[in-house]
Amino acid sequence: MRFAHFVKHGAALALFCVLLSSCGFHLKKASYLPDDLRTITLTADNPRSEVYELLKSDLERAQVALLPTNSSSQHTALHLYKDTLERQTLSLFKNGQVAQYELAYAVTYRVSRPGKEPVEQGFELYRNYQDDPDNALAKAKELDIILRELRQLASKRIVRELSQL
Repeated sequence: MRFAHFVKHGAALALFCVLLSSCGFHLKKASYLPDDLRTITLTADNPRSEVYELLKSDLERAQVALLPTNSSSQHTALHLYKDTLERQTLSLFKNGQVAQYELAYAVTYRVSRPGKEPVEQGFELYRNYQDDPDNALAKAKELDIILRELRQLASKRIVRELSQL
């Protein structure tokens, strides 16, 4: 009885593992940063921006030591330029009010490493946003959530791109 129960559940577990691996799923590895990026000076055009704060946290989570901005030029420097958000109208309601926007969140940054040419990188992240004038407060809150998510994605992408330098 026990053996049949074990075989039944063991077969279900094996089938689950085969199906999961066949779809391409794999656990995400932590970003590995080269040794010269383990200690950096982080600066920004706007050090009060939310993406700057998120980037500081993500770098600390990646075990990067952040040096004060007045440290010597013997270390790698990461400078975050201004992040921008643009929105374009995608569709209108019959009465002419905007129904849907496309949000484009752009970030540019520069990595300067001693003895190497500075590398400037930039990217854009896109999201669609449905507007509803009848629910303006809820839609404003939804927009805040989308912007927060875009900033989190941008911060994580910068750390990931650093690991590929």
